[in-house]
Amino acid sequence: MTPARFLEVDDLSPGLLARVLDLASAWKADPALVPAALEGRGAALLFEKPSARTRVSTEMAVHTLGGHPVTLRAEEVGIDGRESAEDVARTLGCFTAVIAARVFDHAVLERMAGAAPVPVVNLLSDRAHPCQALADLLTLRERLGSLEGRRVTYVGDGNNVAASLAFAAALSGLELTVSSPTGYELDAEVLARARNLGGSVELTGDPYEAVKGADAVYTDVWVSMGDEDEAGPRRRAFATHRVDRDLMDASGGAVFMHCLPAHRGEEVTDDVLDGPSSVVWQQAANRMHAVRALLAVLVTEEA
Repeated sequence: MTPARFLEVDDLSPGLLARVLDLASAWKADPALVPAALEGRGAALLFEKPSARTRVSTEMAVHTLGGHPVTLRAEEVGIDGRESAEDVARTLGCFTAVIAARVFDHAVLERMAGAAPVPVVNLLSDRAHPCQALADLLTLRERLGSLEGRRVTYVGDGNNVAASLAFAAALSGLELTVSSPTGYELDAEVLARARNLGGSVELTGDPYEAVKGADAVYTDVWVSMGDEDEAGPRRRAFATHRVDRDLMDASGGAVFMHCLPAHRGEEVTDDVLDGPSSVVWQQAANRMHAVRALLAVLVTEEA
């Protein structure tokens, strides 16, 4: 059964997640195989937050599926100002085959998905970044082969990226270790949910212990959009969790991952971000391939 929403990674079953990744890989290898799954139809892409990779990758995904991306800014829609989130979703569903939104508040997406007559996709919220996680899994499959039993260490804030990575790991057989400063750990509810999905997720404060034997080391910015008023305390707290050459060496040969944009010199040093172990540009490129496969599965019975 095709899901009516993709607000978090575990809205997909393990089998459907694997199918999305398989399609993404096949279509990346041979673009001639990409179906016209959105031919003659539109996709409403709503952005309450600024975007570079997400907007371009999603617009290109819609375009290469034969569809027309209709990109909307927050001020053009006015969610819960001009009209409710539910009415926005109902209206956009009259004209388009799918709605994808990048929002501040995850509850807005929940309300839209509850009202929309078409699938709703989370392009980022305060709780989740599931399309990023799909690209992460695709990148890891390309670099490591089978994901079962491989280990990823996430160093940094237990934020929306870390949460989606935890669910993606649980559904794909990855083992995940998250190392964060005190007070910035992965949310207990997220941890329990990932483990209930069968995931192996461990928390530790010491980043050097966390990375030992890891196949991949992943980080994100210390100060996300919306956290600017906490910038000073965050930078002081996360100073012990910078990914530099010494930390990567302690892993014993891991690849380096980052969802971007990177704050060079804060969460990661230039020699790691630009170094031979870095796969961040492969991750960025895979954003389009992953979301394209997802959209095709969401809007067709047989992609």
